[in-house]
Amino acid sequence: MNRQPRIVIIGGGTGLPVLLRGLKQYPVDITAIVTVADDGGSSGRLRQDLHIPPPGDIRNVLAALSDVEPLIEEMFQHRFATANELSGHSLGNLILAAMTSITGNFVHAIQEMSKVLNVRGKVLPAANQSVVLHAEMEDGTIVSGESKIPYSGKKIKKVFLTPKNIKALPETLHAIRQADMIIIGPGSLYTSILPNLLVPKLGSEVCRSKAKKVYICNLMTQAGETLDYSASDHVKALYDHMSCAFINTILVNNEEIPPHIQERYSEEMAKPVVYDTDALSELGLEIMHGEIVSHENGMIRHDTKEVAQMLYNLLLDETKKRFNA
Repeated sequence: MNRQPRIVIIGGGTGLPVLLRGLKQYPVDITAIVTVADDGGSSGRLRQDLHIPPPGDIRNVLAALSDVEPLIEEMFQHRFATANELSGHSLGNLILAAMTSITGNFVHAIQEMSKVLNVRGKVLPAANQSVVLHAEMEDGTIVSGESKIPYSGKKIKKVFLTPKNIKALPETLHAIRQADMIIIGPGSLYTSILPNLLVPKLGSEVCRSKAKKVYICNLMTQAGETLDYSASDHVKALYDHMSCAFINTILVNNEEIPPHIQERYSEEMAKPVVYDTDALSELGLEIMHGEIVSHENGMIRHDTKEVAQMLYNLLLDETKKRFNA
């Protein structure tokens, strides 16, 4: 092939940057599509005060894909710990807010920061505006705000976005159409992944795409979102919201998580996601599994090198099939 394989990765939160740090080491054309539903912390304050999309998830993805001196990245990610208005803000969020004011456009601000940080790939927001995430609970009550949903103490029935006239960026739709592989996750199911897929046209474009679609299943359940969910429960929730069965392959972990770390996570009512092979097979999914856990500093994350290697090998197989077809 005379071009690099094209990967589109859809997500947000802490999981997406972890994966991107591994994937950027490979000769692939990366487009990261990032949620703009965050309304907590520094992002939430800037969103409310300046009427801009929340910059936090975008900032983390830019840092992950950047190719600059470590000190520059550290400065971009620096969070102020003062007793005034700067408290809790990260410098990168403030720079993105300033660049949005200068250029008059959030997407242009991201493009300019991508040049400054020598970003490997493209970073695009799911929409060029703030969106509000709402959850309808099983008892019929509605909880509004991405940061509030996990703390409602109720089980989620479905999530949805407002306003009704959200527009997907033409660049995101084009990237999805051109992709050789689309990766969903890792990230919080209801508050990081679905807010992207529920953007009108974006989700339907993913459903229509002929690219290989891979879902990276979360390692742990999450209280307030996916308590007691198996791997197939995650997939079914995606399908219920999208009204289409769009995933080809699921990547799951089969490595034992040390008991002392499980014990620590049990305080948050989180436990390892069980991958129920029979149920996944019934959904028609190809199951990829491996020892893909990193638990440095007692925090459970996907092993970025191992996951990136598995995805790249899968991508090579897929592009060879297409090339020879």
